[in-house]
Amino acid sequence: MSERTRSARGLTLQHLREYPHRTIAIVYDFDGTLSPLSMQDYTVFPELGIDPQSFWSEVKTATRANQATEVLTYMRLMAERIAQGSLPINRDRLRELGGRVPYFSGVETWFDRINKFVHYETLGYVKVRHYIVSAGLKEILDGVSIARHFHTIYASQYHFDVFGRPTFPNRVITDVSKTQYLFRINKGVEDLSLPVNDHMPEAERPIPFRNIIYIGDGDTDVPSMAVTRKNGGHAFAVYSPGENAAKCDALFRAGRVDAFFEANYSQNTRLEIFFKGLLRKIFAEIRYDSMLHLFKEYRAS
Repeated sequence: MSERTRSARGLTLQHLREYPHRTIAIVYDFDGTLSPLSMQDYTVFPELGIDPQSFWSEVKTATRANQATEVLTYMRLMAERIAQGSLPINRDRLRELGGRVPYFSGVETWFDRINKFVHYETLGYVKVRHYIVSAGLKEILDGVSIARHFHTIYASQYHFDVFGRPTFPNRVITDVSKTQYLFRINKGVEDLSLPVNDHMPEAERPIPFRNIIYIGDGDTDVPSMAVTRKNGGHAFAVYSPGENAAKCDALFRAGRVDAFFEANYSQNTRLEIFFKGLLRKIFAEIRYDSMLHLFKEYRAS
């Protein structure tokens, strides 16, 4: 019996590792998903003596008055506050301030636990990547203590002048534009200088949507949750411990998420148990798809 015939009957680890669609992408919102409040509340606002509630109220008022985009409005107002302040806040300082950002319980060990689980359960034939897609500031997110765990961080970003001061946005990520980054992950077009809308056959996309899991906390995540699930992926919603879960329940009833949980990423929580159950389901699908892939190659030879 030839090696190819044996392979068609039994899938070896080597064959699994040759299958092109064996990477799982876990995509996280940040504010309210991994960290309780907006990242600015822990970083820029204390530095400048800004009251968060007053600032976000001003943002909403200005957005309505100007019929503007809320993310652009907050970036403009924050750049103005930085320019008016006596403390120099440049790109490097924003990154330093990122170290102040706290997380929900279990977040700091979550990524290593998930990585080890995937490796152990699949003997390494399935890979996992973690991504952030956030309307928050990349300059801050680059400095958070968990930044090293992410394959890529997509977030809004300032242009800085020759003195290092933020002047205008280089990149703005809104609830709707977040979906662009899901397709970048799906197609493997992660270089932002390259177009993402060029046609790419599904079979050539390195991370199929069925291998994508999106985790978010609220209204700004709805388009991403909807796009992910519509294309065969999965979405979870989380809510802050002690808070009302009504918003997440509404997302569940509307079919936007598979399930929702308290934002506790600690070991053996309901979130972790359900999440690992979903990962096992995806592992099985990857293994079966690998078998079909090998069978088609065998038949074509």
